Amino acid sequence: MTTIFDAPEEFASTALAGFADVYSRYVRLVKGGVVRSTAVPKGKVSVVVGGGSGHYPAFAGYVGPGLADAAVAGDVFASPSTAAVARVCRQADQGGGILLGFGNYAGDVLNFGVAAERLRAEGIDVRIVPVTDDVASASVETPAKRRGIAGDLVVFKIAGAAAEAGLSLDEVERITRHANANTVSFGVAFAGCTLPGAGQPLFTVPKGKMALGLGIHGEPGIREEDTVSAADLAKLLTEKLLAEKPAATRRVGAILNGLGATKYEELFVLWTQVSALLKQAGLEIVTPEAGEFVTSLDMQGCSLTLIWLDEELETHWTAACDSPVLRRGPAIATTPATDTLVDENEALRFPAASEAGKAGGACIAHVFEAISTMLKAAEDELGRIDAQAGDGDHGQGMTRGATAAHEAAKKAVAAGAGTASVLAAAGDAWADRAGGTSGAIWGLLLRAWSNALSDQAGPEGAAVVKGARLALDGVTGLGGAKPGDKTLVDSFVPFVEKLEIAFAAGKPLKQAWTEAAEAAGKAADETAKLTPKLGRARPLAERSIGHPDAGAISLAMVAKTVALQISG
Repeated sequence: MTTIFDAPEEFASTALAGFADVYSRYVRLVKGGVVRSTAVPKGKVSVVVGGGSGHYPAFAGYVGPGLADAAVAGDVFASPSTAAVARVCRQADQGGGILLGFGNYAGDVLNFGVAAERLRAEGIDVRIVPVTDDVASASVETPAKRRGIAGDLVVFKIAGAAAEAGLSLDEVERITRHANANTVSFGVAFAGCTLPGAGQPLFTVPKGKMALGLGIHGEPGIREEDTVSAADLAKLLTEKLLAEKPAATRRVGAILNGLGATKYEELFVLWTQVSALLKQAGLEIVTPEAGEFVTSLDMQGCSLTLIWLDEELETHWTAACDSPVLRRGPAIATTPATDTLVDENEALRFPAASEAGKAGGACIAHVFEAISTMLKAAEDELGRIDAQAGDGDHGQGMTRGATAAHEAAKKAVAAGAGTASVLAAAGDAWADRAGGTSGAIWGLLLRAWSNALSDQAGPEGAAVVKGARLALDGVTGLGGAKPGDKTLVDSFVPFVEKLEIAFAAGKPLKQAWTEAAEAAGKAADETAKLTPKLGRARPLAERSIGHPDAGAISLAMVAKTVALQISG
């Protein structure tokens, strides 16, 4: 149980502020993350890492000389938003280009990817390396589908060392990809984790059992087995990884990682067995680590990470570094940073709007108030649905996003914004506050929808229907999801199609929207029969069967709520 907090929705941001205060010799707090508090040479490649909160010391604990230059932090178990990633990268940029590192999860891929596109458009050379070390999440034949777990630290450590050595962005990217390709991990859990403010863990493990192949976002393991002795557990972990050892490998780096509620002494006991098995396999262990490096709130469990070393990788694996979580080699001389961090917050500015447009903007804000209220009431239920094969944070993310969208819409209305600008501002706020996959998708959905509207008119029927199609095209274009993948798209497609057909038949917008919402609801329920093909639920496909997709359900709920707000 996560017990120490004030407001659950502020847990991540408050924890980050506390971390930055305690470790001010390493980091400076910026909106959405931290950057180094020590001077960094101009022209150096900046290594920026990140992901959701709840994994400390990942990712802020990795910032320091010889490791990362900055870290972006999303809410608990939620990817940081596109805006947050771009904002932190701008603060960390030293002119040598940026290498972005993150675990291979759908929300991170979306948000870091779109942020990279924005930064490239601004003239910053950005490279992306998703970490894919979790052997439980995909086969050796499809390594690009694997999740990133404790291998994050290994890959980021090597990337940071390469950048600290003054290598070019091309070389840093090459070495980082080489490290990722040679890193494998496997883990087990003995008990689930609980989100701040939640009454129940995201998943449970029966007494006397352990879950194999867990995720670090509260996802259950792929199967359960009886709890075993340290010797047998070590054999389970090492055999799974040694099966992928390159034939010529003789040296290996290792991390035995605790997931949040496993005592260090337990890890040390386990290490004696792991070490013996690796040596029996003919491997020399180079600079091993045991402790908490990538956690999952209060989850009880552990994982083993191995990196198959060659001369180049070993050089960077053993290189000096100094961060809150990892210190190696001789002390690295530093001086305090003297640059001034730029605050990107600006006063709200919107295009001039007509009176009809301003009235339309007020209408949009009222709709978001209703959506926010509805999602807050449905938060626990959406989380329960999501936890069947995901991380259980969908309800929290949707509530955060809708609340932020409502607040942004109100501020835009107060600033005189019209229909299109209010909807666009709400979409940006939703993405920035919700984070994760759903945040990225809903931000894009609303922003694309706004492109069909005008600040000189209210939300007129034809424009609203056109916007629905633009929103759907934007979502499918970015995420690549299609009907049958068990995502939000499964309810969004029938919603848009029904809306277009009904409106084209001459039905008023309220009736057309209501019929479309009903179609979305039916389609969302039907997703219970589907097997997920994208996102965090994919590795746990069997657990998902019989349960609807949380994203499809929440979209249908929003559609139904909006229908009640449309005037006849």
